Amino acid sequence: MPVSRLGVVVHEGRPPAVEAAEAVRGWCAEHGIPCTAIDVWRGGRTRQGGSKEAAAAGHPDVIVTLGGDGTFLRGARIAAKDGARVLGVDLGRVGFLTEVPVDQVLAALDAVHEDRAGEEERMTLTLRTSRPLAVPEEVDALMLRYGRGPRLPPPERLPGEPGWGVAMDVNALNDVVLEKLSRDRQIAVAVYVAGHLLASYSADAAIVATPTGSTAYSFAAGGPVLSPGVQGLVFTPVAPHMSFNRSVVAARDEPVAARILPHSGQVAVSIDGEVRGVLDPGDWIGVYPSGRPVRLVRLGGTDFYQRLRERFRLADAPATEADGVAPPLFPAPTPEVPADMAELRLPPPAP
Repeated sequence: MPVSRLGVVVHEGRPPAVEAAEAVRGWCAEHGIPCTAIDVWRGGRTRQGGSKEAAAAGHPDVIVTLGGDGTFLRGARIAAKDGARVLGVDLGRVGFLTEVPVDQVLAALDAVHEDRAGEEERMTLTLRTSRPLAVPEEVDALMLRYGRGPRLPPPERLPGEPGWGVAMDVNALNDVVLEKLSRDRQIAVAVYVAGHLLASYSADAAIVATPTGSTAYSFAAGGPVLSPGVQGLVFTPVAPHMSFNRSVVAARDEPVAARILPHSGQVAVSIDGEVRGVLDPGDWIGVYPSGRPVRLVRLGGTDFYQRLRERFRLADAPATEADGVAPPLFPAPTPEVPADMAELRLPPPAP
């Protein structure tokens, strides 16, 4: 489907990203496609929630992000509201989510516009809380002082059934994190999976991640790597004061909830790395898959495991050096695949 309206999210602190944005605007002008900068906060402009940003930009059907994975997440939270596709241009340090190098952005736009690009859907998370999320003034002032830019407002409240808490307008591509606000006050939370108590944790943080987010904060905290094809959630405690410090992988239909215990410190709620609210003892939060996936533009050529090896710079064990370098693929020996393997995702047969 041709592009009808395009939104651009730019990492303004990187000159190559700003230059690439001009090239994208030039491409849009050449093709007669409206182009709008989104999630801009310079000039005293405040940031808005994803639904308001999408509306203010005229509901673009493609969003181009120019930066790293953080910039991609800024675009993804807006794209999820309308089902827009996201094309991530890599100008960051890791670039696990971004798709194309900056020198190929115009060719990538041509491929999208001419319907030659593929698409991959990624699960997002939403949540309900015992009360609307808000950030106290003293915490807000601290975030403005030490943050990297103006923070997002708390999520807007959605209509919901009485007794089931407050439904929030949230679509987290990576994770929802409960984390301590004070260095000397850990969070104390009772964690429930599918409504059943798993354990009560005293920890620095508790992460609920998507398969996409399994390579982000959860991974850094010792969590497992999940293929984006897995339909599930990952719960990972961060520095828990208990012997059981492992992650738990839950099924897609098994929500992860936490009740803030009476002796806990205040708990910050971070959504894809942005503090969006603070919970107090007695509050609760439930995290579960939303019905709004993020649609990633894919141009082919790189699968998840190749990307995992390259972006994380995975090294082979020194003890295998004598065996030489293993081939990059384990191809099928013949074009004919056995019936019991017909539904498996396999590389093409060897030439």
